[in-house]
Amino acid sequence: MDGSQIDAPFRDARYAPRRLEVERRPDGAVVLSNPTPFSERFLTTLGALEHWAAVAPDRQWLAERSGEGWRTITYAEGLQRVANLAGGLAGLGLGPGRCLLILARNGIDHALVSYGAMAIGCPIAPVSPQYGLKGADLSRLAYACSVLQPAAVYADDLVAFEDALTAPFLAGLPIVNVEALSKSAPGAFTARPDDTAKLLLTSGSTGRPKAVIGLHRNIAINAAQITACFDDPEPPVVVNAAPWSHSLGANAILHMVTHRGGSLYIDAGQPTPARFGETVRNLKEVSTTYHNMVPAGWGLMAGELERDPDLARTFFSRVRVLQYGGASMAQSILDRVQAVAVATVGERISFATGYGSTETGPTACNIHWLNARSGMMGLPVPGTSAKLAPAGEKFEMRVKGPQISPGYLGEPELSAAAYDEEGFYRLGDAGRFVDPADPGAGLIFDGRLVENFKLASGTFVAAGALRVAAVSAIGGAAADAVVCGEGQEGVGLMLFLDHRFDSRLDDARALIRAGLAKMNAAAKGGGGRVARALILPGSPDVASGEITDKGYINQAMARDRRPRELAELFADPPGSHVLVFD
Repeated sequence: MDGSQIDAPFRDARYAPRRLEVERRPDGAVVLSNPTPFSERFLTTLGALEHWAAVAPDRQWLAERSGEGWRTITYAEGLQRVANLAGGLAGLGLGPGRCLLILARNGIDHALVSYGAMAIGCPIAPVSPQYGLKGADLSRLAYACSVLQPAAVYADDLVAFEDALTAPFLAGLPIVNVEALSKSAPGAFTARPDDTAKLLLTSGSTGRPKAVIGLHRNIAINAAQITACFDDPEPPVVVNAAPWSHSLGANAILHMVTHRGGSLYIDAGQPTPARFGETVRNLKEVSTTYHNMVPAGWGLMAGELERDPDLARTFFSRVRVLQYGGASMAQSILDRVQAVAVATVGERISFATGYGSTETGPTACNIHWLNARSGMMGLPVPGTSAKLAPAGEKFEMRVKGPQISPGYLGEPELSAAAYDEEGFYRLGDAGRFVDPADPGAGLIFDGRLVENFKLASGTFVAAGALRVAAVSAIGGAAADAVVCGEGQEGVGLMLFLDHRFDSRLDDARALIRAGLAKMNAAAKGGGGRVARALILPGSPDVASGEITDKGYINQAMARDRRPRELAELFADPPGSHVLVFD
């Protein structure tokens, strides 16, 4: 089932017409380009804030929880506070080439400090709060600081980050006091389009993290490209928790909302059973027009919508686009959400996804047409080209456009190697056409090339694609899967159960056995079949980094942290807890 079998019309998502140019090359490469024009009215991150403060000064810009209510700030108030902070930060000696390290969760003050620093050409470097909280392994933060060389630091909680702030690599740096600096005389906005606005760390899943350079121009244009995908003058209303230490939350959400003059309600929830209640509380109070979550969040949201008609009525009252990002999502989750939408408002809501990376702004491709299918990558956003370059039996995704980063801080050789001879950035992912005869139908994710492996027989396993197919086939019993089997006779899965099945293990095992058996029967090769599966207790460990800030599971880390379970999965003979498939 791909969602198309649900018999109901789509709500109007207010998309602009889809446009695509296709170039097929003799070497087998295919280049897709989107010629849709986009605005270049704003070329710094401050341009949109200044515009909306003049055009709609009393419109709410940001909101965050304050007790049972909300602390809010308008565009005019926000611009004034940013100007004051710009003056205060300049007084601390910050400016171009002198980075501000940010150790903070999402919040109004975090946003104000960020825009205040960027206003004077000072690069901001928001890092994951997990790096610096009490009890954290500070070696990650120490390495980040050796790369970033910060000139000052902002922390939203001096007690929570005390160990980090007093560590040798931060000791002695000025600590930004938002309340004090807000009383400074306003500073001039001196940032230029080609100044560095942000330094965002990559996850480091395949090595030590690098600092990705994000120019003002990159960030501002990517927001304009996303805006051009829509024919919708209405400012968006968004509730979102994606961390601003990553480009999804910082650029595709915070700055996209700012670019379009919208209102962002900052959500302190997380896509885990223990913390998702806060997200539900917020969504029961605020009717959004656009909602974006990682797949883990949508898995939890599907169950909440099914259980709570009041939440469903508020949530579906005016939302026009639902979006997931950070990882591929099981079709079964999308279908469950869609079924509640139809039962509640009689319409399907288009599900979109964005595709890209920190280096690509983040959005290089997205779905900008009515859609009910999961696993898609979309098509290039306006002004962007995507090259599908032959890579063995697959096609490697490479992208080029004005939102693409110029490279990595202090790493000229790595920066040069990240791009091919035509200037296309290499993402390391595989993509393929939904319909080879109709490129306009979009691209589908075909796995991470670096995650793929071979079985003992030499059979190639596309781990990313198999993970999504398996979780979808199981039909909601599993929240996620870790694909294993390099050098083994067959593929094995370590499965995390959906929390609804925590006390229903027999039911879960029956669904897993039936779903994977059906998937295996339809598989065309050994690399698409599952030989064994093992149910793991609990959930992936967020504190250790198994679940990244973006909400997807780090496959390599999950395998490395479970050598005993991995050995049990492939033991000969298998134990009674291992599900074995012919």
